[in-house]
Amino acid sequence: MKTEYDLSKMKSRKNPYASRLKKSVTMRLSEDVIGYFKGMADEAGVPYQSLINLYLRDCVTQHRKVQIAWQTKP
Repeated sequence: MKTEYDLSKMKSRKNPYASRLKKSVTMRLSEDVIGYFKGMADEAGVPYQSLINLYLRDCVTQHRKVQIAWQTKP
């Protein structure tokens, strides 16, 4: 085994699985929601978008459902 390898002549290529890893989406989130996740992300030392993704992934794996109760007018 060599102690050094010359990689300067290698051709780069795209990761064939990159498109399957994540998909870019646009979401409208409230300022307080973004602030909440940015604060937690700063404490954890991760980007806030990654933290939101982790939270949503946890919801998927735990099969959490949103429970909304609309107020009815009397």
